[in-house]
Amino acid sequence: MLIASLLLLQAAAAQPATASKSPVADALRSMTQRYTRILVAAAEAMPAEQYNYRPTPGQMSFAAIQVHLINEGNDLLCGKVAGMAPPTRTAIDSTAGKDALVARLKESFQFCEAAFAKLDDSNLSAPIQLFGPNPSTLASAMMITVGDWADHYSQEANYLRLNGVLPPTARPRTP
Repeated sequence: MLIASLLLLQAAAAQPATASKSPVADALRSMTQRYTRILVAAAEAMPAEQYNYRPTPGQMSFAAIQVHLINEGNDLLCGKVAGMAPPTRTAIDSTAGKDALVARLKESFQFCEAAFAKLDDSNLSAPIQLFGPNPSTLASAMMITVGDWADHYSQEANYLRLNGVLPPTARPRTP
C-alpha cells in the first residue's frame, strides 16, 4: 500500500500543473533565458584586455564572437524566427571594446526575448528563408538559433578557461 501511494504521488508530481499549448515555443523562450544569462555572463567574465584573444589564428577572437552573436546570432536569427525585421542599430565591430560589446549583446538578447514573446507552435512547419536558396522550417530555425548559442557558449567557455577564467556554467550556483 505504501509503495502504491508513493508511486501515485511520484506520478502526480511528474505531471505539469498545466500542459503547454506551445511546448516548442515555450522551450525556445526558456532556452533564450538560459543562453542570455550564460552568454552575457561569459562576455562579462572575460577580461577586457583579452577580448582580442584567439587560441589559433584561424579562430574568431572573443570580441568577434560577440559581434557574430549580436548581428547574425541574435538580430538576424531571432528576427527570422519571429518574422520580424531586425532592429536598426549603429554598426558595431570587434574594435568596440568590452563595455560596448556587452551592452549591445544584452540589447540583442532583449530583442530575441521580445521577438519570441508571442510565438506559438501553430506554424512549426512554415517555410523560413535562412541561408542559401533552400528554405528551412520555423521549427528548424528555432533549433538552429539555440544550436548557434550552444556552439558559441562552448567556444567562449574554452576561451575563458584558456585565460584562467572559470566559465559561468562551471561556477557554483548561488541561491
